[in-house]
Amino acid sequence: MRRDVFQAIADPTRRQIINMLATQRLNLNAVAENFNVSRPAISKHIKILTECGLIVITQQGRERHCEVRLQKLSEVSDWIEQYRQFWNKKLDALENYLNQLQATERNKKSSKPKRHGRKK
Repeated sequence: MRRDVFQAIADPTRRQIINMLATQRLNLNAVAENFNVSRPAISKHIKILTECGLIVITQQGRERHCEVRLQKLSEVSDWIEQYRQFWNKKLDALENYLNQLQATERNKKSSKPKRHGRKK
């Protein structure tokens, strides 16, 4: 099954694993100890993260160590970037429209003849 990075980050447990491994390299047992789920369940999450290219597992003696590859997350930021640009353009257009409305209101107020004297 082909997996992508979006599938990997869709699950909160996998995001938490990525966060843990972002600061340090851990063996599989150390990763599993941080969760209240079974080790096989964590192994399934690790497998998905590995298939997505977010984690690399290296064998060191009898232990398997997990190391995160955060470069793969650039696919997510690239995807988000296009929508950030889209919304920035929309918000800039809204700001320009509001500025025009305010300028029009100011012009209306300044062009009204001023009354002198008191109302009776």
